[in-house]
Amino acid sequence: MKKAKTAKAGKQPLQLLLVGGSERDFASLRGLLAGANDRQVHLQYAPSTEDAGNQLEKGRYDLLLCGRESTDFAAFQLLRQMRQHGSRVPVIFLGDRADKAVIEAAIAAGVRQPLSRSDPREPGKERTSISTLNAPFAERQQLESEETLRKLSRAVEQSADTVIIMNRAGVMEYVNPAFETLTGYPRHELIGQTLAMLNSEQEGLELYLEMWNTVRSGNVFRGIVMNRKKNGETLIIEKALTPLRDGSGAITHFIATGRDITERRKLESDLQQAQKMDAIGRLAGGVAHDFNNLLLVISAYAELMLDSLAGEDPLRRNVGEIMTASRRAADLTRQLLAFGRKQMQALQVLDVNAVVGEITGMLPRLIGEDILLVFVPGQDLGKVKADPIQIEQVVMNLAANARDAMPGGGTLTIETSAMQVDESYVQRHPIVPPGDYVVLTVTDSGQGIAANHLPHIFEPFYTTKEAGKGTGLGLATVYGIVKQNAGFVWVYSELGLGTTFKVYLPRVEAVSSEARVAKPAEPCPGGGETLLLVEDEASVRRASGQFLARSGYVVLEATDGEDALRVSREHPGPVHLMITDVVMPRMGGPRLAERLAEERLDMKVLFVSGYAESTVLNHGKIDVATRFLQKPFSLNDLARKVREVLEAREAVALTAASRLAAPFGG
Repeated sequence: MKKAKTAKAGKQPLQLLLVGGSERDFASLRGLLAGANDRQVHLQYAPSTEDAGNQLEKGRYDLLLCGRESTDFAAFQLLRQMRQHGSRVPVIFLGDRADKAVIEAAIAAGVRQPLSRSDPREPGKERTSISTLNAPFAERQQLESEETLRKLSRAVEQSADTVIIMNRAGVMEYVNPAFETLTGYPRHELIGQTLAMLNSEQEGLELYLEMWNTVRSGNVFRGIVMNRKKNGETLIIEKALTPLRDGSGAITHFIATGRDITERRKLESDLQQAQKMDAIGRLAGGVAHDFNNLLLVISAYAELMLDSLAGEDPLRRNVGEIMTASRRAADLTRQLLAFGRKQMQALQVLDVNAVVGEITGMLPRLIGEDILLVFVPGQDLGKVKADPIQIEQVVMNLAANARDAMPGGGTLTIETSAMQVDESYVQRHPIVPPGDYVVLTVTDSGQGIAANHLPHIFEPFYTTKEAGKGTGLGLATVYGIVKQNAGFVWVYSELGLGTTFKVYLPRVEAVSSEARVAKPAEPCPGGGETLLLVEDEASVRRASGQFLARSGYVVLEATDGEDALRVSREHPGPVHLMITDVVMPRMGGPRLAERLAEERLDMKVLFVSGYAESTVLNHGKIDVATRFLQKPFSLNDLARKVREVLEAREAVALTAASRLAAPFGG
């Protein structure tokens, strides 16, 4: 034991010099060297190669350690200085993961290695021994590299995006499982083939040529490409094609990554279509207002002329044709308003079975005797909140469309059912919110609709019929009404297999309410009341005023709201009813009514407008059911509405008076 201690004590301390690195590295390395060998170790520090040269001139070192952050140039400088000083000190270049075991092995290897004075292949040139990190560290690095490769392989195999590796000729050498799943091709059918097998006839050859020219010139191609599945379906792929280079920079392979955006493109197309339809609807609503005023003038003066002609006058027939044409034009404007979701509504809580059941009695006269009509009412439908006249319009237009699709006869089936839209349905039709719906289904056995026409059938004036056989507003009207009632309409059709329209209307809780029943009013005689007619369109004002005056009324005319205030204040007598346009310059009808209500407490008000419902309601609280008349209207309609408003208000007043008198009467 004493000999061992003496031998250990007799060993000279190892002199080590750390070249490069930082003070922190120096402190860390000194801690590692403490007890790292059976001999005492002295470690000194030289921040740079110049400092190392100075240290070598002053003393002797058993081993030089070159810091891990040293550059190749710094290492070259160190070796050159050692040659200049004739030093044969071993040099160890430290790696990133040097620990105590590595340091021990490095020191042992460095101090044991014999150093030759010269390289036998280059006589006279001194060779310096350079040791790298020992075998355990190299093995650890290899294991880490292998693990990284395994992670990379799993990432590519499990990627949701497609990955393809091709050689310079574009032949596929590898495809990941995502590519197999997306295209429907198994891997063995793809390997050895080119991407051309996926080309779609819907994509021009120019794009494919551009793609390959781009990558073969060494650049990355990014773009949207249409491909074809094995079953023939079209895929829309967001693709990136990248050239892969070897160590010399030569292109050896191509890597293609792709993401399926087919569904996203479909949703974008649906949104664009909805925005286009909405824009057309707004345009239709604006056009309808101006057109309504023109029609009102035409029909009003035609009625005035008809009243002035004798019963046997041959001109009555000509005037009758003018009135018929104006009514047909008025129907077109109503269809435009319906398409634009602007039609005035009288909302009620409805039983769809009752509404459809009533109209099916009239449908045979519309569709003809050669078409079999089948109505299948559903059970426990619930109620919807809608205008019954609009629901009738929907059924009538869909039935007329079915009739035109079955010129040789066929079957028209109308069904109703209840449906709960769940999340799975919403995923297929994202525009439809989940909830409870009443579904109206109209199916015909006709010719069907070609696929290229389906995206356009709800557009106004779009028709596949011959010129003069359709306005192209029937299905547009259906679309507008359904959208106005917060519903949705889908069409399913194939050539030769017929067509099915499905209308989804939100179901509401049934409430106890008495639906208004429109009773046809008999032609009413005129009266002697005083009317204030407020209309900014001069031609409409003159025609309406002339007719009302001929009906016995005293008519005061005003051009807008401000003018009406002046006329009212200058008139000393009572004003029984004000007939006012809703939208006018300077002051609109609702604001005018509020101002005059403070001055004429007993005055009644009737609003008229050719604008769409949303515009009318935005101008104030208006009772569209009892105190509103939509332009264009006939003069007889105006006369009846005037009497209705006047007498309804009088009836209310008389009822109130009778209730007050009851306690005092017998």
